[in-house]
Amino acid sequence: MSEMEFSHKPVLLQECIDGLNIDPTGTYVDATLGRAGHSREIARRLTTGRLICIDRDQAALDAAPGRLEGLMDRVTLVHGNFGDLADILDRLKLDKLSGVLADLGVSSPQLDDASRGFSYMADAPLDMRMDQSEALTARTVVNEWPQEEIRRILFQFGEERYAPAIAAAIVRAREKAPIETTLELVDIIRSAMPAHALCEKQHPAKRSFQAIRIAVNDELSAADKLIQAAVPALAPGGRLAIISFHSLEDRIVKNAFAAFAKGCTCPPDFPVCVCGKKPVIRLVNKKPIVSGEEELNENARARSAKLRIAEKL
Repeated sequence: MSEMEFSHKPVLLQECIDGLNIDPTGTYVDATLGRAGHSREIARRLTTGRLICIDRDQAALDAAPGRLEGLMDRVTLVHGNFGDLADILDRLKLDKLSGVLADLGVSSPQLDDASRGFSYMADAPLDMRMDQSEALTARTVVNEWPQEEIRRILFQFGEERYAPAIAAAIVRAREKAPIETTLELVDIIRSAMPAHALCEKQHPAKRSFQAIRIAVNDELSAADKLIQAAVPALAPGGRLAIISFHSLEDRIVKNAFAAFAKGCTCPPDFPVCVCGKKPVIRLVNKKPIVSGEEELNENARARSAKLRIAEKL
């Protein structure tokens, strides 16, 4: 089944709707509008409530009125990065939110549109920007960043064990001519890996492409900033639901939730708490929620999805 065929299906949809525990009169934020699958189901359940839909990708916002037909009277569209949630809420004069949802995966239209340069399966200019008004592209990272910095992001963001060899191969190649396209980069990555690594089930360029995409879009710090802004903005009983797609993102969500749920920041050897910080959320699910067999059969992308939900105390 191709990306295109299942891409309209939002991941963990029912689990998100259940987890948000929707109040028809509440104010909600979908921080990652994408194809509006989650947004549509939230908006449908609102009466006098409001849904703020944020996306970095103007194409997603342009398509939203069609996808949210009949529901736009309760929806506000915002072009922005979910990492800037604090500023967005400030601008809209919003607090006491009933719920915030974020799906941290690359949206399917971006993957489906080969010209955006996210895919290692189709030839395209090296772009990978979620927001095409931003300056930094994958071409800049690959052709201008120092070898050590490329090695660091491949290792840190891609968990790529051949990061040193791949970074060196990229620098050797770009000394002859700039690296312009996705498939040129795929060939360079392949050339740097040992034969046995090329036989693995997953595509040899998958980890490197993930790493470069995260660097271009500053995804990990945006995820942390989103949580730091969302928790204080929730009303008591409000829910924060976040879907992540790889271990780095899930670790950020898990650790941020754990810190807010613990409250106290005193060193463990202190006999009594002196910081006075109290827990501000409770974890609705201790372990992440994952897709069931039925969803996995319909949508291969759901395989790596993990949903964590927290409730404001």
